[in-house]
Amino acid sequence: MAPEYAFHGELSEKSDVFSFGVLLLEIVSGKKNTSINYDQSLNILGHAWTLWNENRSAEFIDPLLHHSDSIKEMMRCIHVGLLCVQELPTDRPTMSSIQTMLSSDSALPAPKNPAFFLESSNSGEDNLADACYSINGVTCTNIDAR
Repeated sequence: MAPEYAFHGELSEKSDVFSFGVLLLEIVSGKKNTSINYDQSLNILGHAWTLWNENRSAEFIDPLLHHSDSIKEMMRCIHVGLLCVQELPTDRPTMSSIQTMLSSDSALPAPKNPAFFLESSNSGEDNLADACYSINGVTCTNIDAR
C-alpha cells in the first residue's frame, strides 16, 4: 500500500506504480511482503534496499530464478522495483517509463530510500530498556438509562 494512501487516503497512478514495485520485488525474491523474516529489515522493501546498498542484490533473487542467463534481467527488475517504491510519489517513474526501463538496456537513475524503510542502528545491541513504548488499552463503557 502506497504511503500517500496509507497516511492521507490519496490514490493516484503513482499509488499503482508503488504497488507494481512491491509486486515486482515479490516475484523476483519469491517471497511475499507479509512474510517478515528479513535480517533486521521491516519488510521486503527494506530488505531489497539493504542488499542493494551493500552490492549484494543477487542474494535477493529467488534461487529458482538463478539462471546464468537471467541474472542481469533480475537485477534490472530489482532496480526498477526500488525506483517504484520510493517514498515520494514524484520520485517514482510513470508506468510508461517502467515499460521502457524493463524492455531496454538504458541507464537507470539511482533509487532513493524506499517507503516504510527504517534504518537500523549500527551502535551494536539496542538497549530496549531505554526505549519508550506506548501501552494500548481498551476502555469499555456501558450506558444505562436512568
